[in-house]
Amino acid sequence: MASTPGGNQRTRVHVVSDVHGNAQDLARAGEGADALICLGDLVLFLDYADHSRGIFPDLFGAGNADRIVELRTARRFEEAREFQRRLWADIGTDKAAAIEKAVRKQYAELFAAFPVPTYATYGNVDMPPLWKEYAGPGTTVLDGQRVEIGGRTFGFVGGGLRTPMRTPYEIDDEEYAAKIEAVGEVDVLCTHIPPEVPELVYDTVARRFERGSRALLDAIRRTRPRYSLFGHVHQPLARRMRIGATECVNVGHFASSGRPWRLEW
Repeated sequence: MASTPGGNQRTRVHVVSDVHGNAQDLARAGEGADALICLGDLVLFLDYADHSRGIFPDLFGAGNADRIVELRTARRFEEAREFQRRLWADIGTDKAAAIEKAVRKQYAELFAAFPVPTYATYGNVDMPPLWKEYAGPGTTVLDGQRVEIGGRTFGFVGGGLRTPMRTPYEIDDEEYAAKIEAVGEVDVLCTHIPPEVPELVYDTVARRFERGSRALLDAIRRTRPRYSLFGHVHQPLARRMRIGATECVNVGHFASSGRPWRLEW
């Protein structure tokens, strides 16, 4: 913790979300901070801004990535799934094994970039069973759990809710709500997905509403944390807003900006 001229100890925490393969900036994200918080989505399957980046174009090429983005943006999800099925059949590779191999390669680099200490939870495109293999002793993984940092209580809830995209870590609304309930009253509520507020869940580039959580919104109104921090929506209509006593902040811009959001007290 840093000292002020008056001798008081201050705590600074840096927060990132939606890293999506940006290991270079992640290695610097904790500089000057007492702790780093990561709200998930370490993996880069497909970069919607640059279709040549990610596991999908590595396997199938940028042209096919262009097509899958086109179908998903148009919300033609069943056509997108059929298109992917044909691609996997054409290359004759076991899908699960190929994806896990690629994810492991990214995780090895990304977890090695985490500073000490790091507190992290899962995003909807992450693969939680693999995290215990890569998280070192300086990285604490939390999901439906709390931790104290600098005298403040932080609660963590990872993952996303079920969508037609069928990303790896989507769970039922009831399971998600139970994790929110387990966290209880905290000073800072850290989640991957936002509360279900239109301005916070609409992505202006993808041109669609992402899934937000009604249980999270209810908890914010009921327990009144100082902050609600989240990512998931990369280009929201609103990056921050107040809900009652709570400052809600979208920190899900790390992949493109390389800059953490800073919280100091």
